[in-house]
This record gives sequence, structure tokens and C-alpha cells, in this order.
Amino acid sequence: MELRNVAIIAHVDHGKTTLVDGILKQTGAFRANADIQERVLDSDALERERGITILAKNTAVSYLDYKINIVDTPGHTDFGGEVERIMDMVDGALLVVDAFEGPMPQTRFVLQKALARRVRPIVLINKIDRPDCRPLEVVDEVLDLFIDLGADEELLNFPVLYGSARLGVVEENLDDALDAVEKGEGSLKPLLEAMIHHIPSPQGSERAPLQLLVSTLDYDPYIGRIAIGRLHNGTLKRGDQVAVVRGGTDGLHKETITQLFVFENLKRVPAETVPTGEIAAIAGLSRVEIGDTITSIEEPRPLPPLEVDQPTLMMMFQVNDSPFAGREGKYLTSRHLRERLERE
Repeated sequence: MELRNVAIIAHVDHGKTTLVDGILKQTGAFRANADIQERVLDSDALERERGITILAKNTAVSYLDYKINIVDTPGHTDFGGEVERIMDMVDGALLVVDAFEGPMPQTRFVLQKALARRVRPIVLINKIDRPDCRPLEVVDEVLDLFIDLGADEELLNFPVLYGSARLGVVEENLDDALDAVEKGEGSLKPLLEAMIHHIPSPQGSERAPLQLLVSTLDYDPYIGRIAIGRLHNGTLKRGDQVAVVRGGTDGLHKETITQLFVFENLKRVPAETVPTGEIAAIAGLSRVEIGDTITSIEEPRPLPPLEVDQPTLMMMFQVNDSPFAGREGKYLTSRHLRERLERE
């Protein structure tokens, strides 16, 4: 079974988590009589309250002879570290854009991270069932955004699809998509086929020394810390001894893989071996951290550590322009503000 690793990226509330719901339903991830809540990947209480994705989450679906690993990423700059780490695990990105709002500030931020990693993009113009949508104008705006972010000719040659995640409809042609929305018929199969045809399979060699870069961490009360990452080279086996090392350092320590998992629908499924290119979850590594490389003891080859933007705080000092300006306070002009700041 061939692999595809895909991140779904978008601005907040442009429909990516709803889209994942639809993919899971249409690929048979749930029983016919299952009681399914909306935004099933937003499992954290705060995420469900706010209606946003904070933590990146892995799921996987099977379609034809392919396994598609899907990572739902945050769409907000405040959680940018999650986005940057996830881009190391995928070869392609599905950019979801609202057919009315178009590209928004967080769309720019997340897409910039994806293009910097040179992941292959697919664009889905979502919510074409809105009465005020303007899908063709939004496509032009997305193209302008790609150009503004410095995308080269290869990355600019992205496929565009149209659909409604809420209705579970996606088509390559806008007229076909609008017709499917009007009739209430259609499926997400064109989107899955676009992922298969336009996103490359993972690169790497099973004969090369083991290399897995830890992108995220999870925790289970029974088995402890769980390291999640993509296997760049080699093969993982349950019970193997491995070296955990941080790129750029000489220190390494030995650990034993006690549990090994891959993702299937919404579950982590135990596995005896994991092939190159797969996204794996590993238990038993007590001292592992994000950015560490899990590698061979005999021939350790650490990967470069993940680089995440440093947190920044921007403050703007300006003259008070509120309706109460000048009624109180000692410093009322920009000159006074400047002098006070320079003294400090």
C-alpha cells in the first residue's frame, strides 16, 4: 500500500476540521450506526469551546490502494510552532480557503511555512454553498498570495478544487461543484484522488541507517511519553534498541522501543514494524524531546533539529485618540511619550 503524507492548513474557521470529518465519514472510518460528533478531531475541551484547532492531530484513511496520513494543523499564528513541526512530516499540503473571505492573515502565515519546506500544495476553495461566495476571484487572490510569498514555477502549478466541506462535496470544475451542491449529490473522492496524483510519495531508503525526527509529543497514562514523527530512513521494529540524539550535539543515549504504533482513522494501532515514510508513534523513550532524532546505535545519523520561530511581543506606543483623550494624565503628546520612553 502506497503512502501519502498531507497537512491540511487554513485560516481559522475556513472549514478544514469539518473537511476531515467528511473524509473520515466517506472513507468508512465510522460504523453506519455510530453517533458522530461534529469536528471530531477537535478533541481538546478548549478547542471545542473556541471552535479552533490548537494542537496538531494525526489521522489516516485508506482509499483504493493508498494510505493517506492526514495532519490537521492549527490555523493561528499563536500556535505557529505546531505548524512548523508538522511540515517536517508531510510531502504535501491542502490549503483550504473560504470562497467568500479569501486568503486571510493566518492563511499567509501557515502557507509561508509550507512553502519554506517546499511541500506540494493543493488548493480547495471551500464553502461555495454560501450565497455571497466569489470563488473565481478568490482563486486569483490565492495565486497572488503564492507569488507574493516567493513561490517558484513548480509550486505555482497547483491544482484547484471547489466544494463544500459541510455538504461533503468537492469537484475539479466549479460548475460541476455548484451543480452537485444544488442537487445535494457528490462526494470527496476528487479530493482524495488529487492527493494521490499531485502529492509525491515519501522519499527515503529502508536500507539506510534509521532516522526519525520527533515532531510532536503525546502522553498516555499507561505507557508514558509518546514520540511522534515521520520515519525518513530505515525500518522501525518493536523491541529494538535505538539511539536518541539531538542534532548538532555529540551526546546520545540508548533507549528501547517498548510500543510502536501507526495511525488508522482516529486510532493509534499497534505495529510490529514501520516502513520508511510512515508516520509513527513510539513509546518507551523516557528522555525524548521534540527535535531529537531517533537513529541507529551502530551508525547514528542525527538530523538537523527543528527550527521554530522565537516568540515575539510587539507593542505600539501612540498618542491617546480615544473620546477621553486629554481629560487626565501627565503625558499628552507624542514628544512627551518619546522622551519618557527614552528615559526608561
